[in-house]
Amino acid sequence: MPEITISIGGRQFEVSCQEGEESYLHAAAKMLDDEAQVLSDQVGRMPEARMLLMAGLLLADKTASVEDKITELRAELAEREAELSGLRNVVVEPERIEVPIIPQSVNDGLAEMAARAEALAQEIEDKVAG
Repeated sequence: MPEITISIGGRQFEVSCQEGEESYLHAAAKMLDDEAQVLSDQVGRMPEARMLLMAGLLLADKTASVEDKITELRAELAEREAELSGLRNVVVEPERIEVPIIPQSVNDGLAEMAARAEALAQEIEDKVAG
């Protein structure tokens, strides 16, 4: 097990950790040292045990605050996911737009009927006039 020297509140401590966890230990020690430094700046020098206790409590308070925020965000996320889930279940019928398409054979048939009607009309006019 690696032996690491960490500094908290201006005091040195020898600690052991698992192989590969040295960077995590240094990061945690820095967080504790930052809190101890705040205490030292505000209160001045204090006994080691009290300094470590107070710094640990300050970190615990920050952690609890972060955990509360995470809980709020998870609840909000669950609400948003429920909203999305509800929207996914809604079937939206596409608007149907019909465009009339007249087959060519119908157009041809109508043109032929119109021509016949005109021819009949012309025939009737000729008989009436003549």
